[in-house]
Amino acid sequence: MFSHLWLRPSSGAPAMLDLVFGRSRKNCEGTSRRDFLRVGGLGLSSVSLSTLLQQKSLAAEQGQRTSDKSVIWLWLSGGPTHVETFDPKMTAPAEYRSVTGEVQTNLPGVTLGGNFQKMSQVADRMAFVRSFAHTNSGHSGGTHYVMTGYDHRLADNGANPNRPFLGSIVSRIRGTNHPNTGIPTYVRLGGIYADGPAFLGTAFGPFDPAGEARRNMSLTVDQNRLSNRRSMLDGIDTVRRDIDRKGLMEGLDSFEQQAFNLILSRSQQAFDMKFEDPRVVDRYGRGLGEQLLLARRLCEAGCGFVTVNYGGWDMHGNIKQEMDRRGPEVDTAVSALVEDL
Repeated sequence: MFSHLWLRPSSGAPAMLDLVFGRSRKNCEGTSRRDFLRVGGLGLSSVSLSTLLQQKSLAAEQGQRTSDKSVIWLWLSGGPTHVETFDPKMTAPAEYRSVTGEVQTNLPGVTLGGNFQKMSQVADRMAFVRSFAHTNSGHSGGTHYVMTGYDHRLADNGANPNRPFLGSIVSRIRGTNHPNTGIPTYVRLGGIYADGPAFLGTAFGPFDPAGEARRNMSLTVDQNRLSNRRSMLDGIDTVRRDIDRKGLMEGLDSFEQQAFNLILSRSQQAFDMKFEDPRVVDRYGRGLGEQLLLARRLCEAGCGFVTVNYGGWDMHGNIKQEMDRRGPEVDTAVSALVEDL
């Protein structure tokens, strides 16, 4: 069983995914996340990122644009009960009612499960879907269905996902990195079954900031060496310009500047919570709150799709005790996120 939640920005703009399909993108559709990570080590191959930025700018000039909206996909692994979350049914017979009770929201006639006190105060900026259902009762199969929109009956027998997740589709449509900040389009904060690209190819898989990938994003040389390597690239470009009689190299400086600035800019800082106001961190709470706050920061830096996985919802008993333990963390984190949208 899965609960779905759509978030509506405070501006009143729809939170639905808005993709604009254009002509084929031969120059930027297969860019690897390595193009983002190369900048941190500042090898000579880091110039490839400036080329990436130029290609994305060219694609935009040719009308290949997408709306710059972002999606934060919160996955409550195991499947929380609808009745104790978004559909309490307190007028139903006792065996069908929420065991946590209900709380009235700021929307007339709409109530939530008893653990969602804070969320009830921002309900007017949310949309609750109480009619969603599917016919695959397996954990992996049901996950695949919700993540991709396709019923994969072999998923619970260990089969690999056979359809791409929405985040990978967004990466395929928009390009794998933001054209201005270089931040990956699709970031994963905790893996989920079927969250990958499937037949789209690994280039459109999620960027996982955990472990080695996160360390590779850091500047590994001091400012003097950075300056020396920049001078080396300038020298190479001088030679290239000398042999380029048509002047095709003109105008690349701004893109090279973007590539170098990435290691000192928002795209690097977005992953580092020390740049966040401690009061905001406290408002979101720890655990899930930290993950959702990081997701918000990534979207502000240009990330198009972020997944967050918060497990432990496969409750076959002790529903009230388990909801009292896990519900408040979701309530605090989600309500803070909605307030900031």
